[in-house]
Amino acid sequence: MRCRHLVPILALALGVAVSAPPARATADDTVSHPAEGPWTAAHDASPAFTPDGNTVVFTRGHGAERRLYVARRRDGAWSEPVQAPFSGQWMDFEPAMAPDGSYLVFVSNRPVNGTGSVLDGSWGGKAYPGRGGNLWRVDRAGDGWGKPQHLPEVVNAGTSIFSPAVAADGSLSFVRVDPANGTFRLYRSRHVDGRYQAAQALALGGGAADSDYDPAVAPDGSFLVFSSDRPPAPSNGALFIAFATRDGWSAPLDLGIAGDEARLGPDHTTLYFSATDHRIHRLALTPWLARHAVAKP
Repeated sequence: MRCRHLVPILALALGVAVSAPPARATADDTVSHPAEGPWTAAHDASPAFTPDGNTVVFTRGHGAERRLYVARRRDGAWSEPVQAPFSGQWMDFEPAMAPDGSYLVFVSNRPVNGTGSVLDGSWGGKAYPGRGGNLWRVDRAGDGWGKPQHLPEVVNAGTSIFSPAVAADGSLSFVRVDPANGTFRLYRSRHVDGRYQAAQALALGGGAADSDYDPAVAPDGSFLVFSSDRPPAPSNGALFIAFATRDGWSAPLDLGIAGDEARLGPDHTTLYFSATDHRIHRLALTPWLARHAVAKP
């Protein structure tokens, strides 16, 4: 979800709050590059790849006109993106691929029962007509797609649910409005015996007035990249990374880059995100992952 338009995981998340201030990355680490791919329009965002990297679903459009598009790579070249067959009537955005590529979770303002009015959103003490969202799942069948299914109320507890991320065990991370103050918080719903469990807020520190959003989760839950407006982030949000530890989450590390709508590439070490130029950029996470591996006791 884009904080600049909406105003403004996974791992072990043991519920232990992290209160230490975020550390800064060094200048040599904060180098991102425009990402090559089938996305060519401003506001293309959120590329969700299949495991082989040869199919990608992404958001195209702006505001209420957002839809999901699909492109495929053959012989090293991307096909022209086409609108996903299950997208087109409603505002659909922020796709997230399951690590095994068997299904996609995405956000939509479509009516829960398929008819009637679109969902209205509410956050920050304000109403946003037609700009709400719930999470939907659509299964992949070869090169085709099934029928989208609305996820249960234990996940869709309200009409302002955004930014899904799927782990290898099926657990789902997402953004939900904090009922206490209207800010955005990251939540996780574990997937146990085929059922989503009650969602729990992730303990990532930060102030009560800070919003966290747009999680990208390692398949094994070992780290989490997210956007936040917490200090020292600029007003349009910055990227942070946190690592799972035996005691909960590490203090989030400020990556020093403004951005949102982050997704991991097929190698799980390349980050794709929307930069301030409204284009998709990429960033190698290897320096931060290596630094954490060295720092572990």
